[in-house]
Amino acid sequence: MIVRAEGPDDHEDIRRIVDEAFGDTITSAIVDGIRASDRFVPELSLVAVSEGQSLGHVISSYVDVVPDTRRVLQVGPLAVVPSHQRRGIGIALMLATIRIADERGEPLLLIEGNPAYYGRFGFTRADERGIEMPPESRGPQFFMIRPLGAYDPRLRGRAVYPPETFGVAY
Repeated sequence: MIVRAEGPDDHEDIRRIVDEAFGDTITSAIVDGIRASDRFVPELSLVAVSEGQSLGHVISSYVDVVPDTRRVLQVGPLAVVPSHQRRGIGIALMLATIRIADERGEPLLLIEGNPAYYGRFGFTRADERGIEMPPESRGPQFFMIRPLGAYDPRLRGRAVYPPETFGVAY
């Protein structure tokens, strides 16, 4: 399996992966919104490819932490086609995301998801490190942080999802 940055030719495959994984088209609309925004980080929109078939995708983009309006990376959505889940594709995508973000000198990653799954990558509750969840979050136990090498514990505040990316209604 190869994990690589997406290219323009991957967009249709990414929509298919995300639609299949989430069982809706709303989540792929979020991915498209992120890609069209100034918060998009091309080298952190990753595709997992095996035997010429795109099987997984993860995207990271900037969200604000206020009141100081510091931009930090938010991971997600992460998607793997259902027929290939539980085969290490999601793990490979997450490990690549963490490595690339750390190499870029990013201080941390935020994510909203299953604590049992993302805990294995070092994610813990963000509120325990002084980052409050945005109002749209599903709950503090699901809004998590993964400090990286450039982490500064003085970075505190409330995360704010930008409307052009995370403002898509569920």
